[in-house]
Amino acid sequence: MSAASFAAKARANEPVVGYWVVLDSPVSTERVARLGYDYVALDAQHGLMGYSGWLHGLMAIDAAGAAGIVRVPSNNAAFIGQALDAGAAGVIVPLVNNAEEAAAAVRAVRYPPHGMRSYGPMRSALRIGPVPAEADATVLCLAMIETPEGLANVKDICAVPGIDGIYIGPSDLCLAVGGKFHNDPDVADEFNAALVTIREAAQAAGVIAAIHTASGEIASQRIAEGFTFVTVASDLTHLEIAAANHLSTARGDGAGLH
Repeated sequence: MSAASFAAKARANEPVVGYWVVLDSPVSTERVARLGYDYVALDAQHGLMGYSGWLHGLMAIDAAGAAGIVRVPSNNAAFIGQALDAGAAGVIVPLVNNAEEAAAAVRAVRYPPHGMRSYGPMRSALRIGPVPAEADATVLCLAMIETPEGLANVKDICAVPGIDGIYIGPSDLCLAVGGKFHNDPDVADEFNAALVTIREAAQAAGVIAAIHTASGEIASQRIAEGFTFVTVASDLTHLEIAAANHLSTARGDGAGLH
């Protein structure tokens, strides 16, 4: 799938399913990307990789035929520009609290006159652009909603021109609604209400409603609820689960993970 066709599919709110990568391991990233996921997202915020990891990971994803997305470390024009120059088909921008911060993310993604992205598409010119208007029409800008402020301002964030969608970080959102830890069952009702609020705000604005999930089962549930951009996480977690379950099977002790 080309970056342009992926962007068109996502913007049309046709369901797309992706995978989350935190390891700086291009070979395993390529193997995952060739399984049929629409996109693979590289975590440059909490993941275990630097810039070379973004670059090599994106090359591996492109080789496998999926779209490469980068969650950048912060809402910073330099990070966003680096990810896009390396060939990302879109960026997920963390900790967006209000419309002004969302607009700053958009400016970093788009070239003048619509933004402030500096022209230097070192690798992205091979696949996205290199004409600035073509790049602007192709790459996605997703703002993460994961703080109390972001939740309170979600309608204003969705209304920012150039925002393609909003992306829920469920762990931080759980903390934002009062959880003591991620997946805290004591705030399940508040968390689920926040999911509805965010999803409905995106749908009303006609932008992508995206969310991170822990498993294929939860991803399927979120798609049924109306989310259209759904990520399954993640390579490190699944490696640990698979290794633990094989060990449990070998020993016959039933102490596997799920």
